[in-house]
Amino acid sequence: MGITELAVLKWLHILAMVYWLGGEWGVFQTSYNIVNRKLDMAERRRHMETAYRIDILARSGILLLFPLGFHMGHFWGVQPLGGVALLISWSVFTAWLLLCWSAFIYRETDRGIMLTKIDERIRFVFIPLIIICAVSSLLGHGPFMAETGQKWFSTKILVFSFLLMIGLYLRFIMRDWTAMFRILAQGKNEEVENKLEKSITTSRYVAYLYWIGIWTVAFLGATKPF
Repeated sequence: MGITELAVLKWLHILAMVYWLGGEWGVFQTSYNIVNRKLDMAERRRHMETAYRIDILARSGILLLFPLGFHMGHFWGVQPLGGVALLISWSVFTAWLLLCWSAFIYRETDRGIMLTKIDERIRFVFIPLIIICAVSSLLGHGPFMAETGQKWFSTKILVFSFLLMIGLYLRFIMRDWTAMFRILAQGKNEEVENKLEKSITTSRYVAYLYWIGIWTVAFLGATKPF
């Protein structure tokens, strides 16, 4: 049979999921040392840097999942948009991925924060758009197919959109880390330390919901139950 285009897309989709889930777990574990006041600031900053380096792989995986799933959906006949639509999808997400990496490269600078904010604003447009598409499709109005045996695709996109909301919230938190570490670099600040610790504690609870959602997306894609 040989290697098919669909098989390559599946392989890339699996890798993207692995980096997404694994990356989020890595950031979660690293956060314990970021807020550890027993460590000196240089050591905490090293853990902060590690968290950013792990997180960029998770962010890349998230961004790649949509064009990969959108492309595979065309092969499976659950979304009728091919040709130009696929080309536009890949072009947009490639540009978005470059923006994401640029924000990572310039992290901890004013330029990096600006690029991160642009990334966030794109999500404010993209998330409602795919929610509308998913709900509309499940109600039988398209643009995706939602007959018996096809509803899993729109449902997966809907769950994915909610995960992007959670991810956006976690992006806000990481951006705040950068600002708070700038203040802490100037000397001890109990108020900022408490704020940093509180934000990470809250984000850990959110992370549990995040992982459950990622498992759900993977389950829907693997089993296609309805």
